[in-house]
Amino acid sequence: MKILKGWVLPIAIGLLVGLLIKTFVFTVVRVDGISMFPNLQDKELVMEIHHAKIKRDSVIVFDAYGVDKRPDVAKNARYVKRVIALPGDKVEYKNDGTLYVNGKKESQSYISKKQQKQGTLNIQEAAVEEQGVALGTGKIIIVPKNSYFVLGDNRAVSNDSRYYGFVPKDKVNGVAKVPFWNDKKDLINSYDKND
Repeated sequence: MKILKGWVLPIAIGLLVGLLIKTFVFTVVRVDGISMFPNLQDKELVMEIHHAKIKRDSVIVFDAYGVDKRPDVAKNARYVKRVIALPGDKVEYKNDGTLYVNGKKESQSYISKKQQKQGTLNIQEAAVEEQGVALGTGKIIIVPKNSYFVLGDNRAVSNDSRYYGFVPKDKVNGVAKVPFWNDKKDLINSYDKND
């Protein structure tokens, strides 16, 4: 009986601690697809840090079910995207791929100039009319309260706010982080366009 107690209690405590960490601190998530290429690869593991502060250019993980209205989106689908604009921000995209947030030009140095222009304006009109956010129209878009405007770094293939609209704050699970040995860590973990 002592041997059983000696094993059961530590295992139970370990499981409880693991569950608490997963629930309140972080979870490991696998990137699915190439929408964040070249900064995150398909099948790459990232840490989803719960309760981290979301800033402009943060990479977030969110529940896609109910945000992306396509019928093939699974109930447990999670998307990894970059926050371009916060609640109340004004977003404008020019036809040349230049992004403005609150009237200031964004460098977007985490992707190439070609990527900035190539995919940003590739959007289906039907998606825009239904629920997406049209870019390159000359209109300024205001991000609603408790919502985020997100784009994938691989703009040419990313399914993002251009297609399904804004991401509600209550759908966000956390901020994505990569290990310190990852060569793209500065573009994911603490990207600061002013550096």
